[in-house]
Amino acid sequence: MMRKFKTDERLEKITQTLKARQFSLRVVMENIHDPHNVSAVFRTCDAVGVPKISLLYTFESFPRISKTSSSSANKWIDTEKFDDTAKCFNELRAQGFKIYASMLNKKAVNLYDIDLTQKIALVFGNEKRGVSSEAEKLADETFYIPMRGMIQSLNVSVAAAVTLYEAQRQRQLKGLYGKSELDNEHLEKLIDEWCDK
Repeated sequence: MMRKFKTDERLEKITQTLKARQFSLRVVMENIHDPHNVSAVFRTCDAVGVPKISLLYTFESFPRISKTSSSSANKWIDTEKFDDTAKCFNELRAQGFKIYASMLNKKAVNLYDIDLTQKIALVFGNEKRGVSSEAEKLADETFYIPMRGMIQSLNVSVAAAVTLYEAQRQRQLKGLYGKSELDNEHLEKLIDEWCDK
């Protein structure tokens, strides 16, 4: 077992990080083209405790994630790949996720009016095209980030960061980072796996 080769400090860091992981919070990246944006989203997900990213690529090629630009965040985050929107969303729903797509349309709700402490998957779309019409149609809800300027869009990695830090704020207020979503058996299994990374 690799645990015996870890310092107490490193083992404690791994344990506390895993206890704080928010398995009820998922990010879906849909056709995000720029690998720097992809890597930046990985870094933010790691920072706020998102344990898994769904890569939904129906148009663009699946991204290559650089260890350098992601600061190795991809090492600590699980990924799953989809090339079919309906299949991706159906699997998320089967796991109990409510799906919110980032999209400024007539039905979109303000980010700050969403309960981000529920079991929720957040979809962020391509840099130029945004979320696809299929993802918009299949999502449970769409949401927007309020802006006061002339330009009504943010870089996708910035939009993801703004949204995820609001999720972290809400979850922190509810004390969700103070108790693990995993039972002890699963937590110990993941600690072993991370010690081998």
